[in-house]
Amino acid sequence: MRAVQVPQAGGALELVERDVPTPGRGEVRVRVQACGVCHSDMFAKEGVMPATPFPIVPGHEVVGLVDEVGADVLGDWNLGDRVGVGWFGGACHHCDPCRRGDFITCENGRIPGVTFDGGYAEAVVVPADALAHVPEELSAEEAAPLMCAGVTTYHALRSSPARPGDRVAVQGVGGLGHLGIQFAARMGFEVVAVSRGREKEDLARKLGAHHYVDSEAGDPAQALAEMGGAAVVLATATSGEAISALVGGLDRRGQLLVVGAAETPLQVDAMSLIGPVASINGHASGTSIDSEDTLRFARLTDVRPMIETMPLEKAAEAYDRMMANDARFRMVLTTGQ
Repeated sequence: MRAVQVPQAGGALELVERDVPTPGRGEVRVRVQACGVCHSDMFAKEGVMPATPFPIVPGHEVVGLVDEVGADVLGDWNLGDRVGVGWFGGACHHCDPCRRGDFITCENGRIPGVTFDGGYAEAVVVPADALAHVPEELSAEEAAPLMCAGVTTYHALRSSPARPGDRVAVQGVGGLGHLGIQFAARMGFEVVAVSRGREKEDLARKLGAHHYVDSEAGDPAQALAEMGGAAVVLATATSGEAISALVGGLDRRGQLLVVGAAETPLQVDAMSLIGPVASINGHASGTSIDSEDTLRFARLTDVRPMIETMPLEKAAEAYDRMMANDARFRMVLTTGQ
């Protein structure tokens, strides 16, 4: 099969021929049809995590067909099933978090494309508990980004303290933010999009935003406060400074919900949290059933990612465009299968 691998930490993405992998006990092989290119693929590309084995095939936004079922697989997984695999690549089921049912924080959790070979390939082997059913109404290309960017924003919002009718701000109109705005609007929130400049205002409103705040035109926290404050601010940016600047826009007992992997530290004045009893929470993506819920909600409410597709052999170009923030808004690799 064809696969795109990183030979060593910091190495270039390279197209290679590999043997088709065989599923082991409790594993399933998936013939990949599409794989999203995510900013978190950088963890594999640059060797950020010590658990990454090299050479490594990146990719954790995978959609395809079940091609082979290994021994002792639990669950209703059959040849030809349309399935997706996201950041959650299976749990150990025996550590303390798993014993408490908190599988996304598993101490031994696996990540496709980071701790084992992922979806930049024509086939991938994954633990069966990492699989999500994909509705027929979603194409493989549409479903792929929902396996990470989608579940991250949807599951974060539905797990937040915000309720229908509450004011929710989504920071950033990018790969995560353009989905967060759609999900927030479909959930019945009063949605405020926050971004730099006015160029994305029309798009944000088309996606469902009721208000738009230009963070370059003034203090975005003050703008939110003048609206009455936000019950939740969904922070998708990679700038710690930009995220920190929104704390003052939270309503009483509001929550800053961080889903973007900021490359710089957050700096927050203690009184800005103590006075309004506000909080800052991080949110991991979600388990396979959370991904399945995301796909179902997207199907029912017509939430779709904005994508650009490239063939597998152009993975390096797609990755570079994503890292340069040139994608509008998610790059998706296709295998032609």
